[in-house]
This record gives sequence, structure tokens and C-alpha cells, in this order.
Amino acid sequence: MRRVVRQSKFRHVFGQAVKNDQCYDDIRVSRVTWDSSFCAVNPRFVAIIIEASGGGAFLVLPLHKTGRIDKSFPTVCGHTGPVLDIDWCPHNDQVIASGSEDCTVMVWQIPENGLTLSLTEPVVILEGHSKRVGIVAWHPTARNVLLSAGCDNAIIIWNVGTGEALINLDDMHSDMIYNVSWNRNGSLICTASKDKKVRVIDPRKQEIVAEKEKAHEGARPMRAIFLADGNVFTTGFSRMSERQLALWNPKNMQEPIALHEMDTSNGVLLPFYDPDTSIIYLCGKGDSSIRYFEITDESPYVHYLNTFSSKEPQRGMGYMPKRGLDVNKCEIARFFKLHERKCEPIIMTVPRKSDLFQDDLYPDTAGPEAALEAEEWFEGKNADPILISLKHGYIPGKNRDLKVVRKNILDNKPTANKKCDLINVPKKTADMASVQNEAKLDEILKEIKSIKDTICNQDERISKLEQQMAKIAA
Repeated sequence: MRRVVRQSKFRHVFGQAVKNDQCYDDIRVSRVTWDSSFCAVNPRFVAIIIEASGGGAFLVLPLHKTGRIDKSFPTVCGHTGPVLDIDWCPHNDQVIASGSEDCTVMVWQIPENGLTLSLTEPVVILEGHSKRVGIVAWHPTARNVLLSAGCDNAIIIWNVGTGEALINLDDMHSDMIYNVSWNRNGSLICTASKDKKVRVIDPRKQEIVAEKEKAHEGARPMRAIFLADGNVFTTGFSRMSERQLALWNPKNMQEPIALHEMDTSNGVLLPFYDPDTSIIYLCGKGDSSIRYFEITDESPYVHYLNTFSSKEPQRGMGYMPKRGLDVNKCEIARFFKLHERKCEPIIMTVPRKSDLFQDDLYPDTAGPEAALEAEEWFEGKNADPILISLKHGYIPGKNRDLKVVRKNILDNKPTANKKCDLINVPKKTADMASVQNEAKLDEILKEIKSIKDTICNQDERISKLEQQMAKIAA
């Protein structure tokens, strides 16, 4: 007998906006014309790109800091042009990257309890793009590996730990890159571009593995993301300006596995994907709804589940990683919807009668521990995310500070950073290291001496001024 209704535990997922007092109010959300989500969230903070005079800035708020946000609240404001995209590091909840119209990428370390003063000094500035940088995306499994893409049609992959650009893909795209997505283990990336092509690229071999011309016929922006099984999900527009979504197998890009037409709205569809439940949430910029679909192995492969609708259109959207959700309330997704002047959390729940942990809703999910070091990944290693159980909720651990150790340009060492055992290190290398350490020590001692001298001078000056004051007062 044929089932009339497809069985799925996610058929009854429903969305609910939180009460007003749990929103973040009085935020001047950025008005820059760029199709990024303008918001990034992790289990500690929500970051929102805001309007800023004389440069670019974004807010970083601890999740519990709801209510009205004072105009004088500190911001992250080191860019000289508007900020276009932000992304939290998946392996450190206090590190965030930002790309800007000033052609730079900056990486910031946020204090553990949030900002008390505005932050103007990034940990590192990554310079290599010749036009504005509209996309930043951290590697899912390797520590300190960051991808950026700019309007110079180049993709650069950085080792943030050394501040170096190690891979530069500047000849693969002939037109503007709309978005870039890593696959599950970070061995491949997929891109959607203004030339209507979707490309699957091996960044370390610097070659295009698969591509599809005219994945969507329409001229408006597309999006392409990797799914956990290696397939690629795209959103775009038909020739008649209808919004479409499609599913592709990179091994055979001739025809889509599935292609669905949705509606004729003109907002770009931003896809948010949960690999644990295989649900894709589509948020249209300027829409007032979130549609969600389940991806399965059976036809029609992309199954419509439901739509969350509200009155206000969304300017942007943040998506909480799984480890930041409340498992006791069967919460399977949390969005942070940007209005013109506020940020409103929206909670997606699967209704269950039992209060017990629902292990079918929460398979082990990607944790905050990096599976690889940057050098290992650049040398060719791959690793899947290190998974954690959410059975007892997620307790954030202590994050280590991001330290950037810039390579000495005068060292003529080869760029490949092989991890050597100390026993195998040749004496010459050890000598060089000790010489470098001595030079560093000298430098630090000199700096300490100069600071001490300054303090002495200031002390003398203060005592002179105090004497003058005493004379005047007498």
C-alpha cells in the first residue's frame, strides 16, 4: 500500500518569535546594498553589522543582553569602509572575522564577557584583495584557516595564525562571486557567481572539479551550499524571475536531481542548512517568512515542510549553531531576524510531549574542537568535524586566545611547515631558533626600558606641575 502522507519527524516543526523583552532593540542595522546576512551568532554572542559614520562597524552583544541597546554601547570599529560580512570562528567563540569595503579582512578577539570599550585594534589585518571583500568563511574543521572572497573575483585562503595568504584562486571566476561554501570536511568549496555558473573547486589543488553553466537562468543573484552527503543545493531565479531551488550531484552536473519553482518575489534566498537533521531553511531578503524543507534520498528529494510567517520584512538573518540551542525545549533551530531597528530571535521547535532528551532530534553534532591544525590542512590532510553529544546540554569551555606569529621575512626557510619532532630538528635550525629568541628578548627588553624611561619622565613632569600648582595656590 502506498503511503498518502510522507512520514517525517519534522513535519510539525513550528516557529515562534520571542517576546518583545527578549529582543535586541534600538539597533541601527546596516543599510549597505550587499546580499549577506548582516548577522552572525554563536552560543555566547550575537554580532550585527550596523550603520556607522566614517567607516564600518558591527555590534557584538552577549546573548543575555536583551532589551534596548544604548547608542553609546561599544562597537567593533576598525574598518575604514562599511563592513559587508562577518563570521564567527567555529573553534573559538571569542574570535570573529569581518570583510569590508576597505579591501581588508580583519580578525578580532572579543573579551570573554563582551565589550566594555569599543574595539579598534584587530588581532590581525589580512591584506591581499584589490577590491571590497564581501565574503568571509572559516574552515569547518581546521584551526585558523579563513577564506575570503572579494569583488576582484579572487578567493584567498589565509592561515590566520601566521597572517599569511597561502592559497590565491584569482583566475577561476570571470565575474562577481555571490557566495562560497565549504563542504563538511573542508576539502572542497562550491561557489555561485554572476556568470550564472556553479563551480565545485579543490582549493589546494587549485582546480575546478565540477561546474554547471546556467544553474539558474535568471540574472538575479544565486546561492550554492554543500550538503553533508556531498551534494550541492542552490537557490536562484528562472528566466521568468521566479525563485527556484535545485539539488545537484557534483559527479554529474548535467541535470539537477531536483528543481522546484517557488514564487515571484525578488529577494535573494539565503539558505541555512542543518546537517544533523537535513533541513534547509530559506530566508528571503526583504521577505517576512522563513520556508523550510527536508532533504531526503527519496523522490522528490526536497520536501516542503512549512513556512514561518510574520508581519515585518527581514533585513538579514543570523543562525545559531546546534550547540547553542535549548535541547530541553526540543529546539532544533534559532534564527536572529534583523528588522530596521531591532534583532528578534525566532525559535523553531518540534512539539514533543516528553521532557526527556530526544536523541532522534539531536544526533551528535559538530563541536568547537578543531580536527586539524592549519599546517596539516595546507599539507593535504582532511578530517571530519569532531562531534559532541548534546544530551546534557552544551557547556562552553575556556577559549584560548588567538595568537598570530608572523613569519620573519628575512628567514629563507621553505614555506611548507612540516611538523618536526624535536629529536629530528637539525642543530642549525635549533641555533636559528635560539638566535631568533635572543633577538626577540632584546626587542622586548628595549621596549620595557623605553616605557620605563617614559614613565620616569612623566613622573618628573607631574612633580614639576604639582610644584607649580602649589606655588599658584599659595
